[in-house]
This record gives sequence, C-alpha cells and structure tokens, in this order.
Amino acid sequence: MELALAPEHRRSHGALYDGLNRGGVGIARLRRAISALPLPRAADGRLVLAADVSPWLRPDADTSPDWCFCHTYGRGRDEHKIIPGWPYSFVAALETGPTSCSEILDAVRLLPGADVAAVTVGQLREVVERLIAAGHRQDGDPPILLVLDAGYEAPRIAYLLGDLPAQVLGRMRSDRVLRRPTPERDGRNGRPPKHGTEFVFGRPDTWGEEEVVTITDTRLYGTARVQSWGRLRPILTHRAAWAQQPGPSPGD
Repeated sequence: MELALAPEHRRSHGALYDGLNRGGVGIARLRRAISALPLPRAADGRLVLAADVSPWLRPDADTSPDWCFCHTYGRGRDEHKIIPGWPYSFVAALETGPTSCSEILDAVRLLPGADVAAVTVGQLREVVERLIAAGHRQDGDPPILLVLDAGYEAPRIAYLLGDLPAQVLGRMRSDRVLRRPTPERDGRNGRPPKHGTEFVFGRPDTWGEEEVVTITDTRLYGTARVQSWGRLRPILTHRAAWAQQPGPSPGD
C-alpha cells in the first residue's frame, strides 16, 4: 500500500490492484502471529476467552453465497428482526476493569445449517492450543476461563473440551429446568428413575439448600449475594450430538 503514496504512482498504474487480486492471505500463519502477541488478562493473571456470534448483515445482497437469516436486536423500537447476512463466530481475549476493550483472536464464518456448538468447540480448541503453543500458559497456571452467552449449550461444550486445561462459564436462560442426580433405588419394585428432582430457575421452592453462598459489597451495585448448587444437569433430549467426540462422562 506504500506504493499508492509514491509520487510516481498514477491512477493508470494497475500493478497494485493486480497484486491484491492475485495475492492471498495465509490464514493459518496469521492466526499463529496473532496468538503470539501480548494478551490482556484478568486481575488474577488468568486468560479469559469469550465466544460469541455476530452477523455481517447483507439485506440487499440477495445473490450473496451461503447467506443465512440472522436474528438481530435493537434495529427498531423494541423490535427483533430477521435479516439476511453472514454470521461469524468470534473468540476474543478479555480483561477486567472499567474497559470494553478486547482482542479478537479468531473468526469463523458459520455456513447455513451449521451446528454452532460443534463449530465453537473446534474453534475454541484450536485457539487454546495455539495460545499454549505460544507460551501464554505454563504448567501450574490457572485454567483458561471460557465465557459463553446463553445461546450456547455450555454443558455440551464443557464435556467436549474436558481434556483441555480450561473451565467453561456459561450464562443460562432464566426459564431453564435442570435435574439433580439420580437417587439410589430404595428396594421397591418397578422401573428405576432416570433423573432426580427438578431444579426450576423460576421457582425458588425447587432449589433446596444451596451448597455455597458468598456475599460481597460492590461499589456500584450494593450487596451481591451469590448462591451455587452442584451436580445439576440438563436432560439430554438429543444424544447424537454428545457422541461426536470422546470425553469425560457428562456427570463428572
């Protein structure tokens, strides 16, 4: 591009555009170069990676190849619209503090009908392995934290990435229903139960006694009370997706 700023460069000089048209980008080499750059970290020095899908909207490009209908928010007053576009899955490194800055590490275009969870698993695995190869994580360092929004199937992703030095933190919808571990048989006849009792997010009477409670005073939001329950799991209605890759047991 420096050639375009030279005095000898004229509008009729097409070598620059010929070079761009015939050139190419080494995607794998670019990804390795980005992974070798200094990365932002959390306050405790841990690497925090976030994955999300963002569309490149193409409402007027009816002939664009492999476009999808993208669900968008905020393009009108309280309106959710479906607009043609190209959805991309991004992975970014986050940092703590009063900043919205992040460093994009990878981007993958989602094709029509793609399994978002499967694409995200492969993408996160490659990013984590590149960061480890670049020396961003050493033996003894805390696990890399992978942050996901409610649109992802966090239990499945955690199951498929169980062999990596990473932990998955996913937000869940407020209307979800989980199950407790299957109780032991009490000696009665009949078919044994497959699942434990329900844990309904919108019904506190189903929560029971929490295992851990933390109370923290925050500067902006007052007192924050956090409750946690262990050994909760979703009911697997589609088992084929869980069999794509070997990994630890879903109950681990």
